Amino acid sequence: MLHIDLPTRSEIARLTETRAAPCVTIYIATTPLTEQAQIDRIELKTLLKSAAQQLLAADTPKRSIQPIEDAVEEIVADDAFWAHQANSLALFLTPQGVTTFRLPNRLHSQVHVSDRFHIKPLLRAVTFPQNAYVLAISRGDVRLVEVSADLPAHRVPVPALPKDMADALGRRTHGAMSGGLHGAEAGSENALLTRYARAVDAALRPVLAGQDRPLIVAASEPLASVFRSVSSYGHVAAAGIAGSPDRTPDHDLADAARGILDGIYAEDIAALARLFADRANDGRATTDVAQAARAATFGAVDTLIVDINVVLPGTVSDSDGTVTFAEAESAATYGVVDEIVSRALRSGARIVSARRDDVPGGGALAAILRYAM
Repeated sequence: MLHIDLPTRSEIARLTETRAAPCVTIYIATTPLTEQAQIDRIELKTLLKSAAQQLLAADTPKRSIQPIEDAVEEIVADDAFWAHQANSLALFLTPQGVTTFRLPNRLHSQVHVSDRFHIKPLLRAVTFPQNAYVLAISRGDVRLVEVSADLPAHRVPVPALPKDMADALGRRTHGAMSGGLHGAEAGSENALLTRYARAVDAALRPVLAGQDRPLIVAASEPLASVFRSVSSYGHVAAAGIAGSPDRTPDHDLADAARGILDGIYAEDIAALARLFADRANDGRATTDVAQAARAATFGAVDTLIVDINVVLPGTVSDSDGTVTFAEAESAATYGVVDEIVSRALRSGARIVSARRDDVPGGGALAAILRYAM
């Protein structure tokens, strides 16, 4: 099971506003398999060494480096911490403290040292879902299956989840025994299905509380539609897995769910590409990094689509957004695109972290603007 703690928008905003000398950002790919976590702990120590070397090269006082080293060493030594991981770990460190997030997507290990945090990779985890839940529900059975990008399907224990429709209703229904009702009796059958769906939804509520992963319904009609109509979870996917899931193994449900997740991603990207093209005709879209920096500085960015992997070192003027590019990363620079993301976030823009091929124009970023500049 993945142990995930995604940042809220307000937590991301606090990270973007942090200014310290120094700020160290570490991303490391991890495994949720506890018996293999030792490899990740060794990797984290290697990344810490790289951060310390960058800090020393920037003439950072030892009194500022030591608390950062101590914080990471404490994490490395914490057996309980490594027993509950996901696919990546993000660490944001200053001499005053550390913030960590366990992420569902797999990120490349990397270290950034500056006077601010490098947040762009973090946004990938909250942009598009790579993980989901599948609710496999029929009259005769119900189960919740967790689906992740690169791990086997995992059945999630749900306290108070009814075993089946009869358990939820407290009695065997004629519909459950005969397979359905017809004519005037159909309304009664729909009422029974609704009661069943509400009982399942009530059991799921505490398990799904605070999450935003898609919930994909695997069920035959009309039960699939009935559950969607009563669900209190705000992220039930419009597309589902058709047919009775009773004899469908969990791994087959996971394969079908991944296809649905790909479809959700593709639809969102296509919609953004159409919107970008429409706004470009009105002078309200750009792929130019310098223009996007100026727009972000003045709060003109509505939606920002960025390449998750690109790092363009440099600085951005606080007063007018002028970009000064650097030849290489150093403690005196930061990621220009990352800074544009931070400024856009602070003005309420939507940030979409995407693959390079999915960014309109195929560049480092594409900005959809609130007004022409």
